[in-house]
Amino acid sequence: MTRRPRVALLIETSTIVGRRLLQGITRYLRSHRSWSIFLEQREVDTVRPDWLRTWRGDGVISRWSSPYVVQALRERHLAAVDLSNRRPAFGLPRINPDDQAIGRLAAEHLLERRFPSFAYCGFSGVLWATRRKEAFLEELARAGQTGHVYESPWREPGAHLQEDEQARIGHWLQTLPRPVGILTPNDVRGIDVLDACQTCGLRVPDEVAVIGVDDDALLCEICYPPLSSIVPNTEQIGYEAAALLDQLMEGDRADFAERFVLPVGVTTRLSTDVLAGGDEDLAAAVRFIRENACHGVTVADVLEHVAISRSTLERKFRSCLGRSPQAEIRTVQLARAKQLLAEADHAIHRIAELVGYQHIEYFNVVFKREVGQTPGQYRHQVRTLKTLGPRVESD
Repeated sequence: MTRRPRVALLIETSTIVGRRLLQGITRYLRSHRSWSIFLEQREVDTVRPDWLRTWRGDGVISRWSSPYVVQALRERHLAAVDLSNRRPAFGLPRINPDDQAIGRLAAEHLLERRFPSFAYCGFSGVLWATRRKEAFLEELARAGQTGHVYESPWREPGAHLQEDEQARIGHWLQTLPRPVGILTPNDVRGIDVLDACQTCGLRVPDEVAVIGVDDDALLCEICYPPLSSIVPNTEQIGYEAAALLDQLMEGDRADFAERFVLPVGVTTRLSTDVLAGGDEDLAAAVRFIRENACHGVTVADVLEHVAISRSTLERKFRSCLGRSPQAEIRTVQLARAKQLLAEADHAIHRIAELVGYQHIEYFNVVFKREVGQTPGQYRHQVRTLKTLGPRVESD
């Protein structure tokens, strides 16, 4: 019987990033040889793993960003893949999210919403946050814009935000020209900003729009308004790390020093789901539609909410959004339908009801006309792609 390789995973289970990395590793192992796994579940960079110096194993996938860990791995001649991104690379083959692409994507998302000013609220002293900030500011500069910056020292996941720190964030927010679109380098910092807005009485997203990174659905949905977030391809990073470690344990060499995996996209929620530009009636109408479209609202309901004429409403929508109010309602409904088809196991007639359609026949007609596929065909396609896994881009 072939001996199973002994592999240690120095990956925290307490964060969405760590859990998604582990999901990617698991996906790889389902279709390749199995490993005998030891999972080190401590927080990253907390208690030093001294056991590495005597551990009898074959390979390690590590989120630790410590020279001590690298030295221990080399002394033991262990195959290793580095998934840390707090400090510059230590010489092990490393796979990370493409932080520059994340920063550019955030800038594009906020620029599309026509904000007159922009800002970054993040952490100092960590490489991944710095890369995201710099790319964000560079992309703004290419569009002829500048960005205000607030940074404070990095705190570990789960650490309590001190009241004086939240007060400083709130004071900084009040000094910014508004409306303003803000990038935070992760979802935790995004929630910090949303909390500070609530304390200061700043309206989100009308005065302050916020986008985070990691798309931790639990965190993003539990806050109010729900937080928009960039989706890194973290699970694929775990998959690629497992494939590389298998290669290294067979005696092959990595053909790269550092690889960057592109983000999947943006999950837009209410924290940025507005079109800035000074037209309060338009902003109110768009917000009303995006909050209520899936409850079966009509254009007449929108007109009651904003109290302007139908012709004026139509003109504002076509001028600023390039589509009618009815088309905006349909766009929101179909976006939600796509999400449910991809993630939920509801029958299609139930999904039609959940997005505001009383008759499944009409829902099928509209979906096929706008998407080019029936709801069933769309569900099959997206779930097949998710099973196979997205293609990885690398530098």
